Amino acid sequence: MDTATVKQQLKGGEFLIKETLAEDIFIPENWDEEQLMIAQTCQEFVDQKVVPIIGRIDAQEEGLMVNLIEQAGELGILGVSIPEEYGGFGKDFTTAMLVSEKTGPGASFSVAVMAHTGIGTLPILYYGSEEQKTKYIPKLASGEWKGAYCLTEPSAGSDANSGKTRATLSADGKNYIINGQKMWITNAGFADVFTVFAKIDGDENLSAFIIEKGYEGISLNPEEHKMGIKGSSTRQVFFNDCKVPVENLLSERGNGFKIAVNILNLGRMKLGGAALGASKHVITSSIRYANEREQFGRSIAKYGAIRYKLAEQVIRAYAAEAAMYRASQNIEDAIHGMIENGMEPSKAKLKGTELFAIEAAIIKVHASEALDYIVDEGVQIYGGMGYSAEAPMDRAYRDSRINRIFEGTNEINRMLTVDMILKRAMKGELDLMGPAQKVASELMSIPDFGASEDDFFSKEKKYVANFKKAVLLVAGAAVQKLMMNLAKEQEVLMNLADMLIETYVSESLQLRVEKLAGQRGETAIAEQIDMMQVYIRDAADKIFKSGKEALNAFAEGDERRMMMVGLKRYTKTEDINTTAARRRIAAKLIGQNKYCF
Repeated sequence: MDTATVKQQLKGGEFLIKETLAEDIFIPENWDEEQLMIAQTCQEFVDQKVVPIIGRIDAQEEGLMVNLIEQAGELGILGVSIPEEYGGFGKDFTTAMLVSEKTGPGASFSVAVMAHTGIGTLPILYYGSEEQKTKYIPKLASGEWKGAYCLTEPSAGSDANSGKTRATLSADGKNYIINGQKMWITNAGFADVFTVFAKIDGDENLSAFIIEKGYEGISLNPEEHKMGIKGSSTRQVFFNDCKVPVENLLSERGNGFKIAVNILNLGRMKLGGAALGASKHVITSSIRYANEREQFGRSIAKYGAIRYKLAEQVIRAYAAEAAMYRASQNIEDAIHGMIENGMEPSKAKLKGTELFAIEAAIIKVHASEALDYIVDEGVQIYGGMGYSAEAPMDRAYRDSRINRIFEGTNEINRMLTVDMILKRAMKGELDLMGPAQKVASELMSIPDFGASEDDFFSKEKKYVANFKKAVLLVAGAAVQKLMMNLAKEQEVLMNLADMLIETYVSESLQLRVEKLAGQRGETAIAEQIDMMQVYIRDAADKIFKSGKEALNAFAEGDERRMMMVGLKRYTKTEDINTTAARRRIAAKLIGQNKYCF
């Protein structure tokens, strides 16, 4: 994929105030041959090695997960984004996201691999010294060693920096002595290398340490009994006077919280990829069962209620995919640009992801909630069999629920989305005030309900532009009215976040379909156009509802009435026959007997 073809590079969060051209985004219909080969390798491994033994994995058969991770390492799946000098393939961020998607259907295996290749490996790759990287990364890339990440504590979940694990320098200055407890640690039962966060003496901020399982003073609780992802190893880890050589301090003293935040940004994107892969897998199962299952003398796929479910499953997955790969390529372009300007590659990768932390949070929330909807409807399509542990939806339904908690709860991510945008505005990195004031002044003008007929997509582009105005209208009023108290008004922040999420995803989907139409012609992508039109109209309703709830929470009288007029104006769309559109989408799926977009 030639990043030189990207003509315009927006910074994170700028989607709200600037226009993006369809030609400037990446769409997954444009994977190159090498990326497709990597995707095929991952998919074949999951289909042939993981899915057939998923029950044994869930039973945590001794050594099975370890063996699967090692086999994945032999195929290079674990080292796709690892630089070649450390035993990897050195592929770009978008390709790494594709691997996350293709391993996503692997249920507990996917969780183990994502933890290993993400939070288990990347802290050392991005923050380690050359000696640390040389020692650990090749073995992690090959799967010889498995990685885990120890951040969460009983009293420190979302508030990670409040952790009580402590590190004290030994009298001879050769070791840090670590004492504390970590919980919900994925891969803990078989990990060889732990990235552990602790505060040195009375430090205000965390530091990070690389700890090997052979060090004295490490003990594990038994495996946790979980609602889902039963095949993944999840244990508490205890450190009792654990001696860690001083050279295993990761990065600088007090830099642990920054490491945690930046690695979580990466984790949120990767989780979005895994959720997308799982979504497509569940959709295909839903379609095939609907085609096979007969009631009242014909397959249930012929009934409108089932067709609605199938179409809506696909619409949400396709939209999530558009947003995810748009943001992934934005991150890769930012990384590429910084490396070209002389920045060291590992620092550029961190900075590129940090730059798009807003979009990462959006994708984490949207993709995880899309998957939850898709598996819920999958259970419904299967009917009684959906509730049986003998059918695949039982596991999919339970496994999906953790994604709204992993990598920061969706509530935390929603608040972070708004908080990061406002903080960047306060720092002068995003000019929100100018556009917000312009929108406010528009309320006094005569509305323009027309849309240019310059091209086929002009209406949808106008709708998306208006969604942005709706966000700016409500957010600007909230900041002006609530000021410093806005941070305490979590319900308002949630409303604003939902408006932002729907706006970003709507624009991503519109741009994807527009670019695809330019490549294939509108006739060839009739169902994708249907998906875009249905999604944007549903998004308009959601944005209006969220905006109304926010305005009702802080505005009163004439001020509220005037802003409600503006909100209605900016979420107004032309009615279409969404029932017919969904029927067309479902017909394509049923005919192909799989997810086919």
